[in-house]
Amino acid sequence: MARIGVFCFAGAGHLYPMTALARRMQRRGHELVFFGIADTEEKIRAAGLEFVQIGASDHPLGSLAAEDRKLAELRGLKTFAYTVERVKNTARMVMRDGPRACREAEVEALLVDEADMGGNVAEHLRVPYISVALFPPLIADDRIPPFCFAWPAGQNAVSRFRNRIGMRLLSRIAAPILRLVNAQRRTWGLHTLERATDLLSPLAQIAQLPRALEFDVPGLPTILHYTGPFVDRGARAAVDFPWKRLDGRPLVYASLGTLQNGSQENFRILAEGCAGLEAQLVISLGGGLDPEQVGRLRGDPVIVRYAPQLDLLQRAAAVITHAGLNTTLESLAEGLPLVCIPLGNDQPGVAARVVAKGAGVAIPRRKLTAARVRAAARTVLEDRRYRTAAQRLQTAMATVDGPELAADIIENALRIETPIHVRKHAAG
Repeated sequence: MARIGVFCFAGAGHLYPMTALARRMQRRGHELVFFGIADTEEKIRAAGLEFVQIGASDHPLGSLAAEDRKLAELRGLKTFAYTVERVKNTARMVMRDGPRACREAEVEALLVDEADMGGNVAEHLRVPYISVALFPPLIADDRIPPFCFAWPAGQNAVSRFRNRIGMRLLSRIAAPILRLVNAQRRTWGLHTLERATDLLSPLAQIAQLPRALEFDVPGLPTILHYTGPFVDRGARAAVDFPWKRLDGRPLVYASLGTLQNGSQENFRILAEGCAGLEAQLVISLGGGLDPEQVGRLRGDPVIVRYAPQLDLLQRAAAVITHAGLNTTLESLAEGLPLVCIPLGNDQPGVAARVVAKGAGVAIPRRKLTAARVRAAARTVLEDRRYRTAAQRLQTAMATVDGPELAADIIENALRIETPIHVRKHAAG
C-alpha cells in the first residue's frame, strides 16, 4: 500500500477523470489525497477521496467560478493566454503551499496533472511522481502539432516546420509560467526548465487519450503510455433530467463543456441549426447559464443547466461538442459521431484527431453559423461512414480498461504493489 498525493488543475474536465483514476487506485488498497483549492473540495470528497486545502489566502471559496466566467468570454489564443495566467497563479500557490501540505500528509509519491506544476514540489521533496495527461499529451516531437492547434499531423518538411513554429509561439505565450517556476526552482537548488516537457516525469507519463485516437505517428516515446477514458459513474453526482420530454426522435446531444459556455449566441446557433432536422436536440448549458437566461429557442430543444451526460449518450444518435477530451471520449465510447466546435485550449487538437480518424467533422468557432451546424449535423447523422469510424474507435477503446491500465503503470513505475488481500478479493 502507498500513500499518494494528487495535484490536479481545478477544472471539472480535469477533476472528473483524475478522481476516477484515484478511486481505482483506492480500490487497490492505496491511500489517495488531493491537494486543492476550496472550490474543489466538494467534488473530491463526493468521490470518497481525502482532501487537503491549499491556497486559502488567494483562492477563497467562490474564486473558481469568477475565473470560469472570465474564461467563458474568451476565444482562441486569448483563451490559451488566460489559461496560462491561471496556470501561473496556480503554480505560485502550489510551490508555496504544496511542500508543507505534502510533508504534513506524509505522502510517498505524487500523481501530477500535466496542467499543474506539482512536479516541481516532487523534485524539491525528492519524492517520485507520475505525469498524467488529461488532454492530448505534451510531446516534444515536431511530427505532432501542439495540442491547441487544429492542424493534422504530418511528417513532411512543411508540416514539421509549421509545428516547430507553433511550439515556439506557445513557448513564448507560456514564458511567464517558466520564469515564475524557474525562480522558485533556483531557490530550491533545482535545475531550470527550458520548456514544459522538461517537467514531465522521468518514470512514466500516462495519457487518458487512447492510442486509437492519437495521430498515426510511429516511434513515440516508450515512457508515454496511452490508456483510455478515466470514467467512474460512482464519482458523479446524480442529475435530474426531464426524461418525459424525449419524444422518440433521434437524439442529438449538445454540450459546450463547463468552462467556455457563457455565450447565449452559441446555443442559439446550435438550436437554429438543428431545428430543420428530423431529430430532437438536448442542450446542456454546463452551468455557465440558466435555461431562463437562454429562453425558448427555435425547434424547442430540451435545455438544462446540467445533464446526466453518460445516460444521455447511451440514447443519442450524434453529439455536438466543444471537443473537450472527456465529452469526446465518452461519446466515442458509445460509438457516436461528432460535430466538433473547438473553442480554445486543447479542443482544436482533440477535434483534429477526431477528424483525422473520420469520426466527425469540425467547425471553427469563427465560422460557426446555423447553416454550417445543420450541414454538419446532417452529415454525421446520415453518412454512415462517420458512425462506422466512431464505432471502430469504440471497439478499440473497449479493449482497454483505462483506469485499470493506468493503475498498473503507476504501481510498476513507483514499484508498489496492490495489497495481497485486495488482489485476492479482486480475483474472487
